[in-house]
Amino acid sequence: MPDINSISREEIDDILAKQAYITESHISMSVFLAIRLGKPLLIEGPAGVGKTEVAKVLSRGLDLKLVRMQCYEGLDASQALYEWNYQRQLLHLKIEEGEQHSIAEKEQTIFSEKFLLKRPLLQAITDTERTVLLIDEIDRADEEFESFLLELLSDWQITIPEIGTIEANYKPIVVVTSNRVRELSEALRRRCLYLYIDYPTFDKELSIVTDKVPGINQLLAKQICQFMAQVREQRLTKVPGIAETLDWATALVEMHFDHLDPEIVEQTLGVVLKDWKDLRRTQMSLSELFEKTGITPKVS
Repeated sequence: MPDINSISREEIDDILAKQAYITESHISMSVFLAIRLGKPLLIEGPAGVGKTEVAKVLSRGLDLKLVRMQCYEGLDASQALYEWNYQRQLLHLKIEEGEQHSIAEKEQTIFSEKFLLKRPLLQAITDTERTVLLIDEIDRADEEFESFLLELLSDWQITIPEIGTIEANYKPIVVVTSNRVRELSEALRRRCLYLYIDYPTFDKELSIVTDKVPGINQLLAKQICQFMAQVREQRLTKVPGIAETLDWATALVEMHFDHLDPEIVEQTLGVVLKDWKDLRRTQMSLSELFEKTGITPKVS
């Protein structure tokens, strides 16, 4: 494993390649700079284009533990940082009922690290080894939680009122992802390097499908990527990403198809589209899509 503190751009490229992550130069450069500069990497882009995979690939390629915090509406500091193990605290107090300890001594005991339930953020900075911290879909969390993150991302420390300030043993490699459900604050953006990952080009998506779906027929892979490119040009509520392309390709290979025909496309659209309005709109324009991609009925 390369020395993370002096890792080179070429080593980043090699790690991504060995983990079968089909990348582009601006992606590997952003990853390299984030690691060398010790800055969080904020990755934005549509759902399903491989943002989360960047953190997973780094974790595997650098042989580091992945600590993932999945964000959602209503997430607060206690759920992301720590909670006290109340049951264990009560049990400890019950056991020591007969002991002649002062209230201050009892409080000092039960409000110590052994009664602390570490949530992802605290776990990432107190681990005995460096970690990859994935803060996934930060745009789904509230602005208040986003503000809470600033202390961590600026000073790499967390304050717990009952204990004090805990500084990071090792600064984690931080990947923050956003699907742009809402606009993020300028304060958060300033603390991060920025990377935008868009839907892939035809050639890139074809490389991903060929690499990730063993045994796929080359004609089938090309037709799938051509069809997906056309589908994404429609006005859809939920545009399918690479994840849906791979699901569709895998399903067709499992059914032993070596090319697309109109019937199988119609029957399997639910693998690609996950909204009924999008499904209906696409079904109504299938003839046009078939014409653009050259998909014709199988000749008996």
